[in-house]
Amino acid sequence: MVVFYVLLAIVALVLLFFARTLIRLKTGNARGAKELAQARYTPLEDVGTVDSVSILPLVDFYTDNPRLKTEAGVAYLVKAGETTLLMDVGFNKKKAHPSPLLHNMKALDIKPDAIDAVVISHVHLDHVGGMTEQRTKTFSISQGPVDLREIPVYATSAMAPSRWNPKPQVTVTDKPQKLAEGVATTGAIPRNLYLMGYTLEQSLAVRVKDKGIVIIIGCGHPTVERIVERVKMLFDDPVYAIIGGLHFPVHGGRIMAGPVNLQSLVGTDRPPWKAIGEADVDNAITAMKTVNPALVSLSPHDSSDWSLERFKAAFGDRYLDLKVGTPIQI
Repeated sequence: MVVFYVLLAIVALVLLFFARTLIRLKTGNARGAKELAQARYTPLEDVGTVDSVSILPLVDFYTDNPRLKTEAGVAYLVKAGETTLLMDVGFNKKKAHPSPLLHNMKALDIKPDAIDAVVISHVHLDHVGGMTEQRTKTFSISQGPVDLREIPVYATSAMAPSRWNPKPQVTVTDKPQKLAEGVATTGAIPRNLYLMGYTLEQSLAVRVKDKGIVIIIGCGHPTVERIVERVKMLFDDPVYAIIGGLHFPVHGGRIMAGPVNLQSLVGTDRPPWKAIGEADVDNAITAMKTVNPALVSLSPHDSSDWSLERFKAAFGDRYLDLKVGTPIQI
């Protein structure tokens, strides 16, 4: 009889958990829809242009260079004209020092004092340096001292540098704005995610002379459709390139718990029995084709090989594999 009541209590707790998550999901989705409907911005007139931009993946899932480390996280070194930005700081799952990011920076002869600003796309563990950083709303280059200068950090919500890199100063960029000559943020685009909750994510928009807008995306949680819609709201220029994560762990993922594809659960605003699927990939491809980018390069940190092959087939010679240590020059 005792065993029966214990099992009954466990079942009740599980049902309560699912009920609470579904209520939170419904409430968060309604909030996100309202905020998106109210987000009407005028074009950014003063951004300026750069002659060129390069994106060097410092942390991601694949590389051709055996000296470099890889993981299911993101950090990109973006050189736009005279400005060098670090977009996100990786996962550092093993809490190492040097972290994969710091290891790769040293291997590629990139010094911390070369960075003019840090951009945090969103406060998820694979972009801010780990689970502790996500929980405490901080970011860490590594789990040991890193002498970053007193540079600006642009984040979509209040956060702080960790004790390992305490000098940078955080500015909240919840709305679109210019960050440097030719470089802007889309501002925070909301999406409510099952398990992960309400998430604000920003992307970078680099305006390249005689080409158009290069969109650089951390994880793509808001969906590429909404990111492109925001960019078109802010600029009259064509979309020249779409680079970075779009979160399509279809038929496989980079973060598994046994047979459970965790990325397919955390990256959607739907309940777990309606996980990200093939139709979502096809819808994204259709949306991207409407802006006809000259270059597409997607992160494998949160998209499966199946999904990446689908994008390669759709964009042909306009598609470029994104790999750590291989710069993308525009």
